[in-house]
Amino acid sequence: MRQRKEVIDLCSKLKNVYEDYPFHDDNWTVMRHRDNKKIFAWIYERDGHIWVNVKCDPEWRDFWRGTFEAVIPGYHMNKEHWSSIILNGTVPKKDIARMIEESYELTKPRTGKVIS
Repeated sequence: MRQRKEVIDLCSKLKNVYEDYPFHDDNWTVMRHRDNKKIFAWIYERDGHIWVNVKCDPEWRDFWRGTFEAVIPGYHMNKEHWSSIILNGTVPKKDIARMIEESYELTKPRTGKVIS
């Protein structure tokens, strides 16, 4: 996976999401939850590659960063909670999908339960 469209298509398969360009700059695509407007993927070109910023659980963050050189602390993001995936062909599509799905889960609307 190396193309912006591939990432957008992958994100678009998730429930209740939409594509947005909040900076009026075609280089920055964000994928948001429809219900709470939170961003779960920042997609942009940098240094000749498409990059994707995703939110990650700290337990998995170190695993992904240690496994793939192309997964690094989030560019322009909180380095503890966000990672950047550089789409240079070294991270398998299934792993990119898993990181995006985790980001989606971490940012989706919370459903409140009433405890009596």
